[in-house]
Amino acid sequence: MASETAGSNGWKHWRLESDIDKVAWLYIDRGDEKVNSLGTEVLAEFEQIISRLESEKPTGLVLMSGKARNFIVGADVREFDATDNVAELEENVRKVHGLFQRVEDLPFPTVVAFEGYCLGGGLELSLCFDWRIALDADHTRVGFPEVNLGIFPGFGGSGRSIKAMGGLNAMQIMLTGKMLRARPAKAMGLINQTVDKHGSLRWAARNAVLKKKRAPKPPLKARLTTLGPVRKFLAGQMRKQVGRKARREHYPAPYELIDAFEASGNSQAAMIRAEGDKVPRLLAGDTSRNLRRVFRLMEELKAQGKRSDFKARRVHVIGAGVMGGDIAAWCAVRGLEVTLQDRELKYIEPALKRAKSLFKRRLKKPEAVAAAQSRLVADVDGQGVKRADVIIEAIYENRDAKRELFEKLKPDLQPHTLLATNTSAIPLAELSDVFDDPSRLIGLHFFNPVAQMPLVEIVYDEKSNPDRVNDGSSFATQIGKYALPVTSTPGFLVNRVLAPYMRNAMALHREGTPREAIDKAAEQFGMPMGPVELADTVGLDVGLGVIETLMGESAAEDKKVLEKMVKAGKKGKKTGEGFYRWKKGKPQRDPKAHEGHDLDALAAKLMQPYFDECKACLADEVVESADLLDAGMIFGTGFAPFRGGPLHYLESRDGTTGTTDNEESS
Repeated sequence: MASETAGSNGWKHWRLESDIDKVAWLYIDRGDEKVNSLGTEVLAEFEQIISRLESEKPTGLVLMSGKARNFIVGADVREFDATDNVAELEENVRKVHGLFQRVEDLPFPTVVAFEGYCLGGGLELSLCFDWRIALDADHTRVGFPEVNLGIFPGFGGSGRSIKAMGGLNAMQIMLTGKMLRARPAKAMGLINQTVDKHGSLRWAARNAVLKKKRAPKPPLKARLTTLGPVRKFLAGQMRKQVGRKARREHYPAPYELIDAFEASGNSQAAMIRAEGDKVPRLLAGDTSRNLRRVFRLMEELKAQGKRSDFKARRVHVIGAGVMGGDIAAWCAVRGLEVTLQDRELKYIEPALKRAKSLFKRRLKKPEAVAAAQSRLVADVDGQGVKRADVIIEAIYENRDAKRELFEKLKPDLQPHTLLATNTSAIPLAELSDVFDDPSRLIGLHFFNPVAQMPLVEIVYDEKSNPDRVNDGSSFATQIGKYALPVTSTPGFLVNRVLAPYMRNAMALHREGTPREAIDKAAEQFGMPMGPVELADTVGLDVGLGVIETLMGESAAEDKKVLEKMVKAGKKGKKTGEGFYRWKKGKPQRDPKAHEGHDLDALAAKLMQPYFDECKACLADEVVESADLLDAGMIFGTGFAPFRGGPLHYLESRDGTTGTTDNEESS
């Protein structure tokens, strides 16, 4: 077989070579793209190559990537919106099924060898090969993220993964969208071999072809999970688990997958046929369309962090309370050197204890935990100020206290240092005039719990230096957060919207609506937790500060309620009691308190101030666009992702883009 390069034979995205033993080496290298994805043009070229291989019958075939540290991230999501015609989508899916079956049927040994991301359609293609080899490296990840886009694997991956690793393992991977490192993926049977060095990939692949290696059957215990009675039992358990997190009418994909597994999980061919029936309908549905929109919004937020090349090595956090301590711990998790300052060591020690727990959960390996602990240092005297690339003020929410702190910092600040406040609601102008150059202060507003909430608001006003704002966005991205630039109006975006929403919930509660009914209505609408539980989680003392800053005397009744509770030590989850009593991190509810209430009507009443404030924020240009506002509310408040964002939801609900069944139900 002659050696072919990208561009020869009209191939833009593939390169085909042959060695002395007539082993065919096929490299995917999508033209004009940084990563490989399986778009229509890429698959059309691949079909031509498979036809050629079927005719020429080489000794074997090895599939690798022509891009360093990257294999295939999946299907090209951008093409999912090309049509919502179910018949057309069915034809497209079945065409890929036919192509991938031809790969599986090739009459010679086939091996795939990769590093980096092998996800979605890339993993489905890999499962067609006889032997799968992955580089055991930090940047290698394997998985099926389709559920996050409102679908499940549609290129044959459901049937082939069940055959490769058993029903329980395969369903767990598909239902969670979890990405695995190389070794856990091998332990589960998703891949067959790992190597430690990049250079070993090619050698291992060549050896596997010449030895005609084939993936073994999964262990008997794993195979038993595909038997009829076992599948029925497992399907019931899976529905219960999914039901704890998502309602079928909101997120149909996992339920459709479970139904397919229960009916056809003992047959690869039947599962693939079920994909052809179910996945096109899911793709054309409202949930998938809106979740794809959320995916695009996520990419837009990531782009905010690419406006500068700022990179931090050392971070100094002032204030070791829940927020400050957790910000410091998170920065240490992400590999930065962190100094944590407070008035006395006794105030820092609880933060260090919480940090150790976070390190154990996130990093797992003892050596990684020890390294993170060594990066987080108590610093009562503030020695880290002079060395820091980033300083984050995170003391209690009081403008005079913050101004006094900034006055003390001034002599030790370095010109290059990015200086930020984590204030929840105080306008920058009321803090920045302490400095000779007010333009250097920005806001880095994190959300509680820091380790879980993905958004950071990058706060600026008319005096802010745009370069510092961009550096703040880059820093947020560096520590694995989504950066949302917002203008410094009281409450910025997230708290400005949440305040009237939370106040409305408190008013409904005072008027006699049970807290459980309020939270249940919000959750039924699609919020991750109800406003009463959210108030307890954030902290009633923090909520009191926000209400005072944002609403003043207009919230006098709410202020009285919160002041009384805070004075009694009932600050919410962190003290074990707020609106709810808390045990083992869970609110204790009356399971019948919501009965007799029209939850749909209650949700509409509850959410109205939220929507009104979103529209007001857009009108006031708190963010640059409606898309960024929707992104901020999804990733900052957990607004129901399947609805595509509050402004998008309102547009759909009010008929300008058509009303959906999901929206009518609320």
